[in-house]
Amino acid sequence: MNVIDSTVAGNSADLQDSFPAVDPGAKPLGARVLVQLRRTKKKTTAAGIILVEETRETEKWQNMVGKVIALGPLAFRKRDTMEPWVEGLWVDIGEYVRVPKWGGDRWEVPLPGAKEDEDPVLFMVLNDHEIIATVTGDPLSMKAFI
Repeated sequence: MNVIDSTVAGNSADLQDSFPAVDPGAKPLGARVLVQLRRTKKKTTAAGIILVEETRETEKWQNMVGKVIALGPLAFRKRDTMEPWVEGLWVDIGEYVRVPKWGGDRWEVPLPGAKEDEDPVLFMVLNDHEIIATVTGDPLSMKAFI
């Protein structure tokens, strides 16, 4: 499995900011995968451009890049025999993936110690076969098209 490290992804501080360590408050059951979605940008860009709330909300809920946090006990296994799939695991914990824009169960968790105007951390649970792709490059450089 190809887990992106800080040398490929650029600045590890940016990765930490985009994927902070937060308890999602849930664990996947059955053949589901728990994914932490990339956090949205702050209210202003590095150039000082203020992003309107509608733009930030659209980006937040249509985000398609995430980090695998946990696998359910049936994930990537034959449902009737519990044998691993012939192809093995499609993804493993810690890998960055592309997820469907629509679907899955999504929720947000406040970042402990965050400022009042700071965005929460987003999570989703989806079926194992719904993972679209593994991210082999910088997960922060992937843009969502709306």
